[in-house]
Amino acid sequence: MIDPAVKDKIFAAVNIVDIVSDFITLKKRGVNYIACCPFHNEKTPSFVVSPSKGVFKCFGCGKAGNAVTFVMEHEHMGFVDALKYVGRKYGIDVEEQEMTPEQRQIQDKRQSMLAVNSFAAEYFKKTLTQTSQGQSIGLGYLRQRGISDSAIEKFGLGYCPSGKDTFTRTALDAGYKLEYLTATGLTIQREDGSLYDRFSDRIIFPIHSVSGNVIGFGGRIMSSEKKTAKYLNSPESEIYHKSDTLYGIYFARNAISKRDNCILVEGYTDVMSMHSSGIENVVASSGTSLTKEQIALISRFTKNVTVIYDGDSAGIKASLRGINMILEAGLNVRCVPLPEGEDPDSFARQHSALELEEYLKNNTEDFITFKTNILLGEAGYDPMLRASAIKDIVESIAVIPDVITRSVYTKQCASMLDINSTTLESEINRQITRRIYSEQELREIDNLRKIQQKKHQVSSQPSQPTTTEDLRIEQFEREFIGYLLLQGHEFFHITLENNEVERRNVAEYIISEIEYDNITLHNKTLNTIFEIYKNAWNEAIGQAQETDPDNDPMVTLEQSQWKFPIHIFNSSEDIAVAQTVSDIVMQDEKLRPSKLWEEYDMPVCPDRLRLGDLVPRVINIYKSKIIEEMITEIQKRLDSPELNEEQVAELIDRIKLLNESRVYFCQKYTRIII
Repeated sequence: MIDPAVKDKIFAAVNIVDIVSDFITLKKRGVNYIACCPFHNEKTPSFVVSPSKGVFKCFGCGKAGNAVTFVMEHEHMGFVDALKYVGRKYGIDVEEQEMTPEQRQIQDKRQSMLAVNSFAAEYFKKTLTQTSQGQSIGLGYLRQRGISDSAIEKFGLGYCPSGKDTFTRTALDAGYKLEYLTATGLTIQREDGSLYDRFSDRIIFPIHSVSGNVIGFGGRIMSSEKKTAKYLNSPESEIYHKSDTLYGIYFARNAISKRDNCILVEGYTDVMSMHSSGIENVVASSGTSLTKEQIALISRFTKNVTVIYDGDSAGIKASLRGINMILEAGLNVRCVPLPEGEDPDSFARQHSALELEEYLKNNTEDFITFKTNILLGEAGYDPMLRASAIKDIVESIAVIPDVITRSVYTKQCASMLDINSTTLESEINRQITRRIYSEQELREIDNLRKIQQKKHQVSSQPSQPTTTEDLRIEQFEREFIGYLLLQGHEFFHITLENNEVERRNVAEYIISEIEYDNITLHNKTLNTIFEIYKNAWNEAIGQAQETDPDNDPMVTLEQSQWKFPIHIFNSSEDIAVAQTVSDIVMQDEKLRPSKLWEEYDMPVCPDRLRLGDLVPRVINIYKSKIIEEMITEIQKRLDSPELNEEQVAELIDRIKLLNESRVYFCQKYTRIII
């Protein structure tokens, strides 16, 4: 229990910006601060912190609260521990009243595991520096490796003594429960009940969370036993998830934010040696393949990543795979190759801080230059190997979400490889298509093409346009049907007539616009496709409302990553429908400039970043074309000699109203009316 007066004192002193900035990088926007939300994946900031109100709110996932509840949510802490964390920031001690035995029994398991880890970290640290075994074996090895005493102290390195259960017995004697020793993985209990120290005779590297809690350990074996793993980590637990963790993030977070750059290396000693040399914005993936969760952790503090590679070509090639995930997350990637035979640990120890800074500055390359040089260097003049290398490079460019950045890299790559840029763009577009749809979906799309071959009779033929204007209208129908099939699940921002900005979903926008004016598509096949899509969309909305009645169904759909089930067209008896869907999806029209757009001064790639321009524009042009057709039909009727004056006047009034509507829609897509 916490004294209410202490709680009031903390809440009176706290500045929510200070607290939140410990975990993510905030940028000032007017009187508030914004960032990408740390509670769900997003690339456009929707997380807002209000210093005047002392609250935060994410307009994407809905998370909201104050400084203490933020720490609770972010660090999975209980209220008391979060309050203690905030209190320490302002020099306010939080003392709990004595807990009853019953309260101790229901104490949160996670906090108990953290307490065990904290005890273990202190025990290992003292064993390293204050025992003869730790000093001769552990400390002697670390100093031999060139790890400074300051780094040993800063990162809390330790040593677990040899012996079957030396640490475990010490922890049990200190009152820590076996269930938490085994839950954290510090102790292994065999089937016969015997106990073993997991990290016996190992140098210990404590692994900290962003807030500084010891959540796990890494241990390097000191014995020469060949059957024993050289490095061993704590097992997965309620407090330690290897894929979510970066070694050194607690010590590097402020430097990362300050420098707006995160240097990524591989191992524990790489991080420590870099820190000892004065480069502190460094973290490690701890020898594992980089994960999306680790990248998301980096993105809380910066959008810029510099990857330092060992001077080993085989290791570099294997590590290149992580670049694609960093790029896909929307981060900027640069690479630094070290001289042959060097790693960040050895290189940092052999150079002063100034020399290290200078080397990083002069040898940092953008990922395209770096990857191209590596892969083409291995391929030499072998045409097959060069083709394979080019495809590998294209895969990296294709995952970049920002269309401008992707375009810049495409041109740079074409120049370096001496390849026609159009050819390269075509290959990149194909890669993007494969990213939009899974392998299963692509197979289903391909099956649509084969349906026609399996049927002996076409049950329905697409309607044939009878006039040039019919053809033009159907071009626009095909265009927005393509947006439904390819990007119906995407969202865009549209500026309204009052200059307010509204966020819309592609499918919802197109369907509502067509239904509002009660339009039946001219092309019967396309109209059938529209109706099938609309029914599937309405069903998805209904399911979203049932799943989460209190939430906006659009938000629920977005969070569930809903995409239109293309496979439903496989069961269509209308072969024209299957064929048309297949053609639209496979021809990549949405991934390269369209002839239709060139006519309307829009020769751009309709990337998701341009959906706010493209989708409303195609709908408005389409509606203006329908109105033009209606005016033409009325004008033909005016030529009839059977009309009386009243009927003629009525038709002229209709033309006048239709012309006003046509001008309205034309103005919405900024086309000049003649």
